[in-house]
Amino acid sequence: MTLFITSSPFDENAETPLFSNANGFVDRLRAALPEYPSVTFVASSPERHDLTCRFGADAFTALANAGICPSQWTVLDGINAEDAPEIVSSSDLLIFAGGHVPTQAAFFRDIALDVLLQDYPGVIIGISAGSMNMARTVYAQPEEPGEAVDPGYARFFPGLDLTEVNVLPHYQKVKDDLVDGLQLFEDITLPDSRGRCFFAIPDGSYFYQDDSCLMLCGESYLVRDGVLSPLTQDGEILNMEHFE
Repeated sequence: MTLFITSSPFDENAETPLFSNANGFVDRLRAALPEYPSVTFVASSPERHDLTCRFGADAFTALANAGICPSQWTVLDGINAEDAPEIVSSSDLLIFAGGHVPTQAAFFRDIALDVLLQDYPGVIIGISAGSMNMARTVYAQPEEPGEAVDPGYARFFPGLDLTEVNVLPHYQKVKDDLVDGLQLFEDITLPDSRGRCFFAIPDGSYFYQDDSCLMLCGESYLVRDGVLSPLTQDGEILNMEHFE
């Protein structure tokens, strides 16, 4: 299994949906895929078929613009959830959508995606929430109004157990956000990092993981034990075997 654990792989400055090759993303993706892959776009909100199809179409266009020509394209959401075992097993590439982390996690549990991915030999791209839900233990930063002050909101819960990495996506956009009057990082995430390790990454940065290596590609910030500090710069690659 090969994982691309991204914040967002899209080039926001492009006029048409386009994957950015920042930090070698497109080059690595092409190298990991067969010539004509079967591709499935997995929803974050299973009931929002219209939204999922629109985001899925953008991903399909970005793949085509990267010179990757899918032999088959499928959207997996609430409409065809009962077919998930066949859809997943026949896919060379799974793309996990961005969105609301707990909502997507509930959908993943409903289709028993963790079980379906056991011994999965293909490639997975996680986008934002999709990347966060790959972790063994997911850390879901409060995002929507009320979540930061709700004692019943679960910030930590079991994920797909595909990686030990916990990413905090879109760092360049959310680092100064307020949730329920609290600063997202200073008041919420840094205290939550006591005894834990998170990686805040901006769009264009990602982790690459396969059976032999785990690499951090691009700009990143380490959030550990209540402290946020720069870790890597854009264009830099960190072999996580050497990370302490």
